[in-house]
Amino acid sequence: MSTVRPAILRSARPGIRVRGWMPLVLMALLMLAVGGYAYGKTSSFASQYNLNSLLLAAMPLAFVALAQATVLLIGGFDISVGALMTLCVVVGSFSLKDGLPWYELVPGVLAMLGVGAAVGLANAALVKVFRLPSIIATLATLSILQGIALRLRPVAGGTINIEVSDALNSSMSFLPYAFIGLVVLAAAADWWLFRTTSGLTLRAVGFDELSSRRLGAPTSRIHWRAFVVASLFAAIGSFFLAVLLGTGDATPGTGTSYTLQSIAAAVLGGASLAGGRASFVGAVFGAVFLALLTNIQSFVNWQDYVVQIVIGALTLAALAVYQGADLWTQLRGVWRDLRRRRLAAAPQRA
Repeated sequence: MSTVRPAILRSARPGIRVRGWMPLVLMALLMLAVGGYAYGKTSSFASQYNLNSLLLAAMPLAFVALAQATVLLIGGFDISVGALMTLCVVVGSFSLKDGLPWYELVPGVLAMLGVGAAVGLANAALVKVFRLPSIIATLATLSILQGIALRLRPVAGGTINIEVSDALNSSMSFLPYAFIGLVVLAAAADWWLFRTTSGLTLRAVGFDELSSRRLGAPTSRIHWRAFVVASLFAAIGSFFLAVLLGTGDATPGTGTSYTLQSIAAAVLGGASLAGGRASFVGAVFGAVFLALLTNIQSFVNWQDYVVQIVIGALTLAALAVYQGADLWTQLRGVWRDLRRRRLAAAPQRA
C-alpha cells in the first residue's frame, strides 16, 4: 500500500492545492454576497433567530452532502441517501417517542444508526458483489426504502422526543453546538483525506481504481467502507431532519429531495463527478449556501423556480470551473483520436 502514496503525492502539486481551496473561497464569497443582498432588503435577515434557523435547517443537507462526497470520492453516486433519511425519521417516530426517559431512547438511536449501516452494506454489496453501477444500485435502494417507509407510516404520525429536539437545537447565540461539531468533523475528515496514507489511498482509488489495485490498494474494502460511512452520515442527518419535521413523515419527496441537493452541495464544494477529488468542509459550505438560498426567499420574494434555476446554473458553473482542465484534456484526447483516424483513412480515399 505504501507504493500508492508517492503517486498521489505527485498529483497533489501546488497548482492542485490552490485549486482545492478555490471552492471554499468562492462559496464564502457567494454566501457573503447573497447574505448582503438579503440584508440590504431587510435587516431582519441578520437576526439571531433567523441565522440560527438557517444553520439548523442546513444540518440535514450538510450530513447528506458529506455522505455524497464520500461516495463521489470513489467515483460513485448514492441516490438513496434522501430516502434513507426518510426511513430513519420514520423509525425514529416509533423509537424516539415523546415522554420516554433517556435510557429508553438509546435503543431507538442505535436502531436508526443500524438502519444506516445495513443500507450501506446493501449498497456496497450491489455494487461490488453484483457489479451494478452505483447509480442504478442506489436508485433501486431508494425505491425500496421509500416503500418501506410508506408501509410503516402511510400517513404522518408519531412525535419526536422533545428532549432530543432541545438537545440537537441547543445553541450559543445564533450558532448551534451541533453545527460547530459538524464543522470540526468535516475539518478532521479533510485532514485525514489529504494528510494520511489511508486518505491518500482513497483518493488514488477514485482517480484510477485499476492502477491503485495494481499498486496494492485494497480497493474493494475502500468501496465497502465508503458506502457504509456515507449511509451512516445520512442516518446522522436524519436526527436533524426528524427535529425539523417533528413527526414521522414518509411522504415521497420529504427526504428524497435532499438527494439531488446533496450532489449539488458536494459539487459546489469542490467534488469531482469523476472521482478522486472532494472536500468535506467544501460540502458543508455548499450545503449552507443552498440552505441560504431557501432561507432568503421570504426576504427577497424569490419564487421557488428562481432558486432551482440558480442552483442548477451554479452547479454547472462549478463543474466548468473546478473540472474545466480535466474536461479540456478529455476533449483534446478525443480530438487527437479523430485526427489520427482521419489521417489514417486519407491514403485509402486517395
